[in-house]
Amino acid sequence: MTGDRIDALASERSEHQPDPHPDSMEYRLVTGLFRWTARILLLATGAMTFVAAAQLILYVVRSGEITLADILLMFLFTEVIAMVAVFYIGRTATFTYPILIAITALARLVVLQSKDMAPENIVFEASAILLLSIAAFVLHRGGAADGTAPRDRERP
Repeated sequence: MTGDRIDALASERSEHQPDPHPDSMEYRLVTGLFRWTARILLLATGAMTFVAAAQLILYVVRSGEITLADILLMFLFTEVIAMVAVFYIGRTATFTYPILIAITALARLVVLQSKDMAPENIVFEASAILLLSIAAFVLHRGGAADGTAPRDRERP
């Protein structure tokens, strides 16, 4: 299918079915459904993270030993809980928290599996951490970390 044909089909559809207006019942129903689905899934994520953290704490107490893997895993749990809390407190989802969670997960993987990994894989994962760090920095400095564009924020 060519680009012209796709454009023709899209304009034909838009003539017959206009996009729902933000004040329409359909728009409110669909956006409300997505909003409540996100809230329910975030609550489930938070609850599962609390349970996993409790299980890890019980495991550490029973074994009487704390390893670096346990500390890094607890830090991942903390970041997930913080991401859920930021969504509920600020009513916005930030882009920075998932990036920080990915950085921590990759760092945990490198630390725990570096002895058994090929050297080039360590370089690839370290490069991924660097790329994610740059992305988090750019998002944070550009204002997208809090869900706003730089032009939408007031500058001092």
